[in-house]
Amino acid sequence: MIENLFIFAVSAFLIIKGAMLATKYSFLIAENFKLSKYIVGFIIVAVISIIPETFVAVNSAVSGVPSLGLGTLFGSNVADLTLVFVIIILVAKRGVKVESKILKDNVVYPFFLLIPIILGFDGHYTRLEGLVLIVAGLIFYYLAFKNNSEKQTVPGIKDEENKISYKKRNFIYLLLSMGILLIGSHFIVTSSVALAGYLGISSVIIGLLVIGIGTTMPELFFCLSSVKNNHDSLAVGDILGTVLADATVVVGILAMIQPFYFSPKIIYISGIFMVVAAFFLFRFMRSGRTISKKETYFLFLIWLIFVITEILFNG
Repeated sequence: MIENLFIFAVSAFLIIKGAMLATKYSFLIAENFKLSKYIVGFIIVAVISIIPETFVAVNSAVSGVPSLGLGTLFGSNVADLTLVFVIIILVAKRGVKVESKILKDNVVYPFFLLIPIILGFDGHYTRLEGLVLIVAGLIFYYLAFKNNSEKQTVPGIKDEENKISYKKRNFIYLLLSMGILLIGSHFIVTSSVALAGYLGISSVIIGLLVIGIGTTMPELFFCLSSVKNNHDSLAVGDILGTVLADATVVVGILAMIQPFYFSPKIIYISGIFMVVAAFFLFRFMRSGRTISKKETYFLFLIWLIFVITEILFNG
């Protein structure tokens, strides 16, 4: 058990560290190509931020425990929509401002999160359903990119030769950080399954509450830095983009790799909590377009009820 616990801890560190580095260098690459800050947050950084749970989910499917991957995805999404916002606002000691454009462009966002819930009510994802989820996610990202295609300048790089060298270096570092993520995600699956068996705990609980929360660290640290520098839209975009990608594209990839059965309780509990959290979050965004401290307490309550419910029904 001690050996598996050590492997789990080291793997979790590799996932968090690798994801933080991947986020950093993906952001720099996005700046190199003069993409807007909204696109950087909602698409570029968000896509990189889902790498940890994607690798965990894929390794879970390959290892024959897809429920662990699905639990990780939905667990991290609930944490992103509740706990991460709570921490950001409490640390920043102020409300998070939400641009009206974000609300306008994402008015159907919570309804897109309903798609994996509806398709998964029977406790099974087919390849066709996986394809539907991937297409749905890509459509939403395309619309987001289409509606937010303004350019921005890239500071600090003066001549073309330095630009090329800078891009190559960032790209190499991005590949290395993704390699770290791949190694960490492989060993965290094998060690967590072993620990769950030894302790008599459901692998779903391990995915939901342990790995799920751990994989939110990249976006948490990125959002804290963004809010600190008054880039609230970057933080909001990163979280919304990460959750959408997890719920549609990544779940779809899992089903495309291998159709799988899972406990419907994952949908009934985790999936429902994910959608409920999204609806409440958007409601709070509309109340003056600022998420206040008072509203974060309610978000924290949702997360706490979610954790208690999962332990009672899946523990």
